[in-house]
Amino acid sequence: MTTLVEPPRGRARVGAGVTAPEAVAGLALALVVLAALAPQVLAPGDPLAISPADAFTAPSLAHPFGTDESGRGIWTRVVHGAGASLSIGAAATLIGTGLGVLLGVAAGFGGGRLPGRIADVGVSRLLEVLFALPGLLLALVVIAFTGPGAVPATIAVGLATAPGYARIVRSQVVRVRRSAMVEAAVVLGRRPRTVLLRHVLPNALAPVVVLATLGLGQAVVWASSLSYLGLGAPPPAPEWGAMLSAGRTYATTAWWMTVFPGLAVVVTAAAATVLGRGFARRGNDVA
Repeated sequence: MTTLVEPPRGRARVGAGVTAPEAVAGLALALVVLAALAPQVLAPGDPLAISPADAFTAPSLAHPFGTDESGRGIWTRVVHGAGASLSIGAAATLIGTGLGVLLGVAAGFGGGRLPGRIADVGVSRLLEVLFALPGLLLALVVIAFTGPGAVPATIAVGLATAPGYARIVRSQVVRVRRSAMVEAAVVLGRRPRTVLLRHVLPNALAPVVVLATLGLGQAVVWASSLSYLGLGAPPPAPEWGAMLSAGRTYATTAWWMTVFPGLAVVVTAAAATVLGRGFARRGNDVA
């Protein structure tokens, strides 16, 4: 007699261990990356070329996303804006993770020695102070000293996200430092530098990749927020936050000027978050 086995319930999967949301998110993020690297493939026009006669044209076959107050195609500007928005988000994520790793390792690898305990206490207190401020507010504080612009916005977002990475890295370094593997290396007389490079970092920094994927979406949102406030990329640069800022004046009469750049930000952030959570789930399954 043939026994029918009911398939396990859960998320629909595509391929080996890839859920349908992850597949959609990967496709969406791949399109954003393509737009960032080769925008002329998707939108061969000039994002800065004006055509006053076509101003405020609603979405149509000629202009899928409509046009703005100067007759510039929103579709062309959204596609070409992917490079600026994604590069700012990626650079800010690199700054945040790099600084977070340095602070986390400095705080967590001290061991029982006095200099290490002082570094741990000092960095921990600094992180507590930074965590008392919302991330976006911390970025605004940094811009208050550096001034507006795309580069200052990138640095500000990177510095604002660094405390979160530092806290996670510190906890991972402390966990690995107390493991039997590291204790055995210390007993065998391995130098602290060797223990750090060969045993602690390879095992402690694995979650950083997942955190960086999740943080990419957050960095894109924060960078777009700063540009929306006029503190990031200046107009008429085809950057999503700057486009949102320019379109808010015409939100009631030309809704497409804000809806489509906003959707680009939301889709990019959501796709990065879904992929990051997928990586975290696989890491937990392996562990």
